[in-house]
Amino acid sequence: MKARVLGAGVAGLCVATELVARGCEVTVFDPAPRPGPHGCSWWAGGMLAPVCEGETAEEPVVRLGRQAADWWDRQGVPVARRGTIVMALGRDRRELDRFARHTRGHEWLDADGLAALEPDLSGRFDRALHVPSEAHLDPRTALAHLRDRVERDGVTFIAEPGRPEGLTFDCRGLAAREALPDLRGVKGEMAVLRSDDIRLSRPVRLLHPRIPLYVVPRADGLFMLGATQIESDDRRRSVRSVLELLSAAYALHPAFGEADLVEIGADARPAFPDNLPRVTRRGDTFHVNGLFRHGFLLAPALARMAAEAAFDGTTPELCHEDHA
Repeated sequence: MKARVLGAGVAGLCVATELVARGCEVTVFDPAPRPGPHGCSWWAGGMLAPVCEGETAEEPVVRLGRQAADWWDRQGVPVARRGTIVMALGRDRRELDRFARHTRGHEWLDADGLAALEPDLSGRFDRALHVPSEAHLDPRTALAHLRDRVERDGVTFIAEPGRPEGLTFDCRGLAAREALPDLRGVKGEMAVLRSDDIRLSRPVRLLHPRIPLYVVPRADGLFMLGATQIESDDRRRSVRSVLELLSAAYALHPAFGEADLVEIGADARPAFPDNLPRVTRRGDTFHVNGLFRHGFLLAPALARMAAEAAFDGTTPELCHEDHA
């Protein structure tokens, strides 16, 4: 069987991977020849954190997200399984209690327990939560690895937008809004810092009633800062958001005040009104979209659902039948 995939972001590459595994001959169409800053997948945090997302997300995000780390592992992508630390500043201690009430699968840490896991945070916080089951990866490494892998497996990449023809999987994100009118953009902004003065082994979430922050460690002393979630298709980088990110990072540890500011980025993530992704079938075309802020967490499960729907005739758990 032949299939074409439109879009080579995290959704498109995951779909191509699932199709190849089923013996399908796959062609991927994307105007850009390689993963890069043109796609919102490039700006992701890479946290495989279904428990933490369960604070606000629906149940399927938590349940399906638990499969993500194993899936990325099977593809040969480096996955760090060291859990997540969740903390709050003294004035926001109630946020930590609220977070604990709305999530499961965490353990409380006192100051000594936190220092044992993250020595560079020693003496700065007297309590925290540790979610040991969670993991993280470097999204840019994951995208490059997945593209190279499927190309070795025979997938053809064509640097053109492409169009539906025969069995098609449309994974274009917001570019597919002409076919998915209820899709909307949710802006996210991030910054990358480099510091030799602080070491973190796992992602840290700093709770705040207005601007929560997450810090994700990457190789070579790099840290990705993110948190903003703005109802907008605007991809411009705002001074206010960057200031808030950097101020929160400084509050987490003053060493971030001396860090090098390596990169600032912003993009709009595709989301449906309920913030859940879905597979929408329209004839021979399967739209795989709406991953919101859960791209690397839910793309593997959504890709599997789409492939099973096409090959086995199953109805995806997250689906929408469109007979237009």
